[in-house]
Formats: sequence, structure tokens, C-alpha cells
Amino acid sequence: MKKPLIAPSMLSANFANLLPDIEMVNQSEADWFHIDVMDGQFVPNISFGFPVMQAIYQHAAKPMDVHLMIAQPDRYITQFKQAGAYILTVHYEACTHLHRTIQAIKDQGMKAGVAINPHTPVLLLQDILPYIDLVCLMSVNPGFGGQKFIAHTYQKITQLRQLITQTQSAALIEIDGGVDATNYQQLCHAGADVLVAGSAVFNAPNPAQMISLLKKA
Repeated sequence: MKKPLIAPSMLSANFANLLPDIEMVNQSEADWFHIDVMDGQFVPNISFGFPVMQAIYQHAAKPMDVHLMIAQPDRYITQFKQAGAYILTVHYEACTHLHRTIQAIKDQGMKAGVAINPHTPVLLLQDILPYIDLVCLMSVNPGFGGQKFIAHTYQKITQLRQLITQTQSAALIEIDGGVDATNYQQLCHAGADVLVAGSAVFNAPNPAQMISLLKKA
């Protein structure tokens, strides 16, 4: 089994002093920076916008995996590209014309991802899977860090892996929410390719060591 990609979530970093946390991720075995953008409409929380993203991008030595938990994401696709997004992931639940949104992301030269909430069945992604690079399975309800992992996610990973094979999609399976040292191995065995970890990394006594542990799944 290949090692998972690790994407530390900057939502759990120290906002009063971001640079040391950015440099820690740069020097660690992490693969991506996971950037959560929330608008207070699609989710009941507001995180950060373009200025903070651009500041991270200036110092990031690794690609930025940007997860939009916002309503009407189409309005900002060009700006997210300019702010440094490598992968731009939109929520299935937020896009009325998902195929058009994915095409707009690709037209900007970014990789395109689709996220689904815990209650959304993976089967709804069947028609879009051939066009996307990543599926982000939310394993907590989006909006806040540090939540408890929803165990039904394991079943969804298995279903999604089958669907990806059936549709001959190359999409990676990313797990976001409640990923830690107690479940990372089981997630990878179920078929996850990318692990997003926020609290588990940044609240650890040695964050870089925690990233190394997750990488060994």
C-alpha cells in the first residue's frame, strides 16, 4: 500500500504567528498545505480570505490544497488561482451547476476537487467523477476544527473507491475531519489517498513527528 499524502490543515495553526507553522510544514514530510475557506453562509463559521492565503503562499514550499466551504464559489475562482491555489475543491452541496464550476476551475489551470458533507451519498458523484482530480469526504460536519470523526466514513470510502474504479476516474480520495493517530491506518486501508489533519498535527507536542507518523500508514 502506497503512503498517503498528508495535508496539514492551517485552520489549526497559530494565527497570531503563522510563519513558524508554515516553515514546520515546509520542512516536514507533509505533501500539501490544506487551506479551509469559510464564508459564514455555507457553514456557520468564518475562517480567512485572500490576504491570509496570499501570505501563506508567499512562504509555502508545497502546493496549496484549497477547500472552499462557501456559497456560490464560482464568483471567486480566478482570485483563488491568483492567491496560489494548486487544487481548488468546491462543495457538491454549494454548486447548482457543478460541471460548469469544475470546468471553470480547470480553465484556470488548477486541479479540481469536489467535497461532500457526511450526509451526502457518494453515488451522487458518479457523473462528475471522470472530470475531477480529488474527492474530499467530510468525516465531520464542516465549519469547525477539532470535531469527532464520523465512523460511517469508512463505508463511504469503500463505496467511493468502487465508483472511481467503475468510472475509470483518476480522482484521489481525501479525508477531512477528525483524522488522528487512532484512525489514520484504518482510513488508508479502506482506500484513502490523502489525509487532512489539523488539531492532530498542530496540537501535538511535536507536529513534524505527528506528520511522519501519519505518513507511515
